Amino acid sequence: MPEFSVIIPCYRDEKKLRSLLRQLQTMPGYRREIIVVDAADSVTCKDMCSSYGARWLPSIPCRGRQLSTGAAVAKGDVLWFLHADARLSNNAFVAMTQVIRSGAIGGFFKFCFDAPREWPAIILEPAIALRCLFGVPYGDQGIFIRRESYFAAGGHAPWPLFEEVPLVQSARRLGKFVALHTPIFVDVRRWQRDGWWRRTWRNRKLALKFACGVTPDVLVNRYQSNRVLTKHPRIK
Repeated sequence: MPEFSVIIPCYRDEKKLRSLLRQLQTMPGYRREIIVVDAADSVTCKDMCSSYGARWLPSIPCRGRQLSTGAAVAKGDVLWFLHADARLSNNAFVAMTQVIRSGAIGGFFKFCFDAPREWPAIILEPAIALRCLFGVPYGDQGIFIRRESYFAAGGHAPWPLFEEVPLVQSARRLGKFVALHTPIFVDVRRWQRDGWWRRTWRNRKLALKFACGVTPDVLVNRYQSNRVLTKHPRIK
């Protein structure tokens, strides 16, 4: 059986992180280590990690750097990158192990909105699946990759947004990078808060500007300026 290193960036989201750590503890017995990289340097987060047997690391608030920090110390054969507010399928380790054994270097999970679902989810989920066929899956889809392939592909970019894009693009050139049918359940808080279509449109605009060459640092600064005006929480 491959040994997994689960790497979770966190920023002031201890409640959701607790649920994820609890779920990881109860999943079928694959060997794993859990590394939480905390951008808030929170004593609460540190103590929680200790109680769940997870390794806690501090970091600056930049998700790309958080993920790279975790990967640098990970010991597992396969690195699995999760957002703190994810909810997992119980057979997630089984699904990853099967494709790794088949010769894949890694892959990602099927994007599904968690409950409470609203009708836009019925349209958005297949649209996201179609986008992933021609574009790049994002970090909320539970990207996993063999450890040696991760570093051969250059790892995560040190960016606050779109940090997984160069990693996935390079990984696909190195070997088979699989889209699993197994779902990962994505928290709906931000879609409910911002409005389902408004948030989707904002995300597409960010992706389009990034594709046109606007740097992630500029994009996140623009978003945060807009957040101050609209009183929206920081991007995550």
